[in-house]
Amino acid sequence: MQIISATTKFGLALRWRPPSRTLIIPPLYRPRPILYVPSRRRFNSTSDSESSPSFTDPNRPDLHYHLVNPPTPLSKDAPAFALSFVVESPSRSTVLGWLPAATTGNDHEAGLNDFVENPEFRTLLHQAIQDGLREKVDDVQIGGAIQLGNGWMHIHDERNVPALGRIGDPDDIIATVLVEDGEIRAETYQAMPSYRICTSDGPTQLTPGLAQKLKTMLHGQGRAKSERG
Repeated sequence: MQIISATTKFGLALRWRPPSRTLIIPPLYRPRPILYVPSRRRFNSTSDSESSPSFTDPNRPDLHYHLVNPPTPLSKDAPAFALSFVVESPSRSTVLGWLPAATTGNDHEAGLNDFVENPEFRTLLHQAIQDGLREKVDDVQIGGAIQLGNGWMHIHDERNVPALGRIGDPDDIIATVLVEDGEIRAETYQAMPSYRICTSDGPTQLTPGLAQKLKTMLHGQGRAKSERG
């Protein structure tokens, strides 16, 4: 590296060296899943809405949007999108919630603040998670219990996992369960009332084993509805 020396009229020696190359490490960026808001569409007739009744979220392959004709839980006159983890047309209890669909004469774009939760889905969600913990279907939760050893363990939503040793946001803590000697006591499962099905980070996202358990239960609900006619 070249060093240039110079002497001022006061006899002071000055030295200049070119700045060395410094590796700049950008701050850690962790992309978070967000709720995909369907593009604006105009629905003027039943035939138009039936031409594309459902589609998959491009950011969440497990999440599907189903067009529901009015009346809906949101409006007597306007269609809505029912969000579900089920590909087929879902029964009401398997719907996470609803987003308004664009309608003629309405310039409002549907967004996160327009999401309306389905209370029936919350009941199924907690049942699936508790059953999954009892059946030991999820390696992530099993590993967390082993690491904890003894105490209460939070079941966090995967859409916003807290840093190691930190407590997650109340909106993202699905439930809490007692762990004894590294074993989850599923009978102590306590649902957290502060948990939200959908936040700015997106809708519910479970660890793989619990997600599969929930999906199986939702499909079972759909089959039961079909058999009842």
